[in-house]
Amino acid sequence: MGIKQLAWFCALAVTGVAQAAGPSRSEVLVDQAVQHYRLPGIAVGVIEDGKVVQRISRGELAVGEGRAVDPETLFKIASNTKAMTAVVLARLVQAGKLRWDDPVTRYLPQFRMHDPWVTRNLQVRDLLIHNSGLGLGAGDLMLWPEPNHFGRADIIAGLAHLKPTGSFRADYAYDNLLYVVAGEVAAVAGGEPYAQLVRQEIFEPLGMRRCLVGEWSPATVDNIARPHYRNDGQNIAAAADPARVEDFPSMAAGGIRCSLDDMLRWMQVLLDPAQAPGWLDETQRRALWTAHMPMPISQRQREWDNSHFSAYGYGWRLSDMDGQWKVAHTGTLSGMYSSLALLPDRRTGVVMLINGEAEDARTALTQALLKQYTAPSNAPDVLYYAGQMEQAARQRQAAGHVRPALADRKAAQPAEVADALGVWRDPWFGEVRLCATGGGVAFASVKSPTLQGPVMRSGTQWFVAFRDLGEDADAWLEFSGDAAHPVMRMRAIDPEIDFSYDYQDLEFHRVGACP
Repeated sequence: MGIKQLAWFCALAVTGVAQAAGPSRSEVLVDQAVQHYRLPGIAVGVIEDGKVVQRISRGELAVGEGRAVDPETLFKIASNTKAMTAVVLARLVQAGKLRWDDPVTRYLPQFRMHDPWVTRNLQVRDLLIHNSGLGLGAGDLMLWPEPNHFGRADIIAGLAHLKPTGSFRADYAYDNLLYVVAGEVAAVAGGEPYAQLVRQEIFEPLGMRRCLVGEWSPATVDNIARPHYRNDGQNIAAAADPARVEDFPSMAAGGIRCSLDDMLRWMQVLLDPAQAPGWLDETQRRALWTAHMPMPISQRQREWDNSHFSAYGYGWRLSDMDGQWKVAHTGTLSGMYSSLALLPDRRTGVVMLINGEAEDARTALTQALLKQYTAPSNAPDVLYYAGQMEQAARQRQAAGHVRPALADRKAAQPAEVADALGVWRDPWFGEVRLCATGGGVAFASVKSPTLQGPVMRSGTQWFVAFRDLGEDADAWLEFSGDAAHPVMRMRAIDPEIDFSYDYQDLEFHRVGACP
């Protein structure tokens, strides 16, 4: 080899080393998401053919405090909890302690739906697949915003008063309350509280050592991500956890916390039964990922993924992506977002945990990461999907799907709404007070203390400006009936409000005067 050839070879080798040491495609995509969406913190994991190939973390536990997110950081996984609740039930079925087609009333005799026929016929399996006939997010105001004073017994009792918007088993409409019921069914069938069942059926046998469920003390647990909300484009850390985190009622629907490493272990076992021999048999594995309830296919799914089917399994969404089977779910809970997506035939998957307001970031990053496997020759990046969603948002705004501008906002005066003052009661949400205070009028829920704020007027309409929830949560107050039987209803002002603010399901009747 000549001197020039040797120099060329050495230069090529050095270049190759530099390229190998550079960021991976997944790291580039994560950094795009962090920068474009100004995320406070994120942890991302990638599994290929059953093996963990990437652990990526960026940002802080709480903005400005200097502690970095890492693979051991605990995040709220929100509705990715639902798959774990489903597995607890599957383990009980496997052990012969219940059957999927058992009526719910066999375990919870007090359980009632609005329709007595549905009460009698609703099976354990129906609790998991969003086919009850209830409307989207019906009754979620018993779960959200937190903290509140609703218990599991309140939630089960409240179901009887929620009127269906469709027929039982006819259509898909996402709900959370029936997962709370599922957790209680598991507790009765398994002979242990829900939280203990999750520990003994999932965390302990699989070695998910950092996951938390039920009641726990932050003083004994380090490295906890704080949720963040946006204010004037800035990430603001929410208050730290209290000295004792309670076993709150919605735990089975969305209350578990886990680290990235925990979630990667969870994914590995789901993708490869050999990772935990005998833990879950083939029959129950198949049941989890069977298409039990058809779901609509959005135009975006068709355009982005060429999807031909979409359905809900037991705690999982099932679809096809570029001709490959996809099993996935997301989680959203008060300043924390999660996403877990599997390509089972490839034993491949991605998971992300984010401690900020990040709906579009989650969507764009999940898409870009998965496309590396489903369409590698033409895999768009995060910025491509961000641009697509931003264009769609502009189109919605042009079509009027935005919060209307409220002209001439003025605080309501007691004399203006004298006929509406008093204590009002809804059969499932309980009492609210519409009473004079400090020269104005205040709305205050008894069982959900965060739902409080001044009553305002815009033109001839009245609305509540909730003090601690931001204007996106504000609601119109609408009065009807007569003097003897007045009725108060609520309606979201923002057409893009989170569906868990199910104001439309409330119907208040006055039950007394202000204290």
